Amino acid sequence: MVLESLITPFKAEQRPSRLLLLGAVFSSASIILSLWIFKAQASLIMVFLTAMAALPLIFNTIKMEEEKDLEGMEEKWLLKEHSKALRAFIFLFIGATIAFAFWYVVVSSSTVSILFQTQTATINAINSKVTAHLSFTANMSYFSKIFLNNVKVLIFCILFSFIYGSGAIFILTWNASVIGTAIGYSIRSGIANAATLVGFERIAHYFQVISIGLLRYAVHGVPEILAYFVGGLAGGIIGIAVIKHDFGTTKFEHILLDSADLLLLSLGILFIAALLEVFVTPAMF
Repeated sequence: MVLESLITPFKAEQRPSRLLLLGAVFSSASIILSLWIFKAQASLIMVFLTAMAALPLIFNTIKMEEEKDLEGMEEKWLLKEHSKALRAFIFLFIGATIAFAFWYVVVSSSTVSILFQTQTATINAINSKVTAHLSFTANMSYFSKIFLNNVKVLIFCILFSFIYGSGAIFILTWNASVIGTAIGYSIRSGIANAATLVGFERIAHYFQVISIGLLRYAVHGVPEILAYFVGGLAGGIIGIAVIKHDFGTTKFEHILLDSADLLLLSLGILFIAALLEVFVTPAMF
């Protein structure tokens, strides 16, 4: 495959910043193809094509991480090795998110309504359930809902990775498209307001709008997606170990221990992400 040969898992872990551009290229190519061939269903087809493009790299990286488990490393060194793969995945996700946001801003309004139709409906459904949270009790109730919903997504990531090898990439790509849509809407609305300004004030406002649009969702979005990647990596490692018939051996016990540590880590990160979303992001923006 052409896409599979663009970058190897080893190079991805050594130079994760390359994945930023690769994620943007995958998403942009998928958006163009979706509008060209499947315009009426573009909002879902572009997610599918982006996930399909990233699938070989994600699968081969998880396979490489499973092989590290069989080398008998100490757990702290093993987690350090896994962090290289997770860093690469995050750069890939950020690149895809930025590309989705970019296309939301630059295409026409009529195209936006088609290209991001499903994502916009999802965001509206989420916003309709959100009310003002003034008291600590109300905030804690909202925090519980956010955390439990994120845990549900994490479980899907683990199951998809276990069953399909790296199936969680579809869920994560979908999240990238939703976050990109939210960022794009924020930037596009801000740019529309900036159009009434003139001179340096107008230019400064453009930069401010873009920065705020990105930071508003990055504060809690990046750790949340990191948690999903950690869970997906755990499920994928177990799944590959089962495929290779490693179960029933002492090495498989080591893999289970490593996966259990990854799952606990993902839950901890999700907890922090939910705290940021409920208490920090509203205070900052």
